[in-house]
Amino acid sequence: MANNSFYMKFIYMAAPLEDVSDAAFRSICHKYGADLTFTEMVHVTSLARDNQSSWRRLQFPDNTPVQIQLLPAQEADLEKFLSVFKPFEGFKGINFNLGCPSPNVVHAGLGCAMIKRISKVEKMIGIVRSFNYPVSIKMRLGLNHYEKEKKAYLNLIKKVNPDFFVVHARHGKQTYDKPADFSVFDECIATGKPIIANGDIDSKEKVEFLRKKGVAGAMIGRAAVKDLGVFNRLKGLDVPNSAQLRQEYLKYAEKFKIDPRYVKNVLKRLGKNSKAMDKDLLI
Repeated sequence: MANNSFYMKFIYMAAPLEDVSDAAFRSICHKYGADLTFTEMVHVTSLARDNQSSWRRLQFPDNTPVQIQLLPAQEADLEKFLSVFKPFEGFKGINFNLGCPSPNVVHAGLGCAMIKRISKVEKMIGIVRSFNYPVSIKMRLGLNHYEKEKKAYLNLIKKVNPDFFVVHARHGKQTYDKPADFSVFDECIATGKPIIANGDIDSKEKVEFLRKKGVAGAMIGRAAVKDLGVFNRLKGLDVPNSAQLRQEYLKYAEKFKIDPRYVKNVLKRLGKNSKAMDKDLLI
């Protein structure tokens, strides 16, 4: 496990959100308190095949600290991508998505279906380390309730050694109308591995509860797209109102030439509290 002082404090992370986590979104989240941001999930196979639409998802116009989130598949594809990838200012490593519950992803044995594939995950981590890059894992509690009960997530945490784990405290079949299970963090933390909590974190009280448990940080997704300043708000710092944040996002989006699809997805949620808009957010 890397000895990196960046991870020695309680840190706030902006979650990878499909069709949302563009460069403008990440930059503003960082400006208002996110210590680390993530790209949306990108299929490593598509990158290895030089799919241009996939490469366009990797836009880094400033020095915002960011990890690239990959959906890992074949080891050869990961190695091929990393052999042509050029690190940029702000690059903080590679994150593997072991949490995506999308049926198409799961059917291919990827996303949260990979949580039990310990040997494969270990090989993937080793490949990233061979390029001297930091590496992390974002995961759920298993593919389904059965895997959660059998503690598939805990087995993975014990047996592999990325720089940190982001644990979304739901299993793959669980919808967002069911609360995240914060009770799992005690045994995750007991492994001695750096654990970042994820799922339903939207208040100072929840952050303090998790901090007292001993997690290394908090990753925030749905609350962040509704309030780009949520990270500093949770720290008790002043943040512009939603109208000002909206205008600031639009300025960044214009400056960075963000795809209108992403702008639409951010603006329809920014400043809104409707849970109905959460259902299509994959994190």
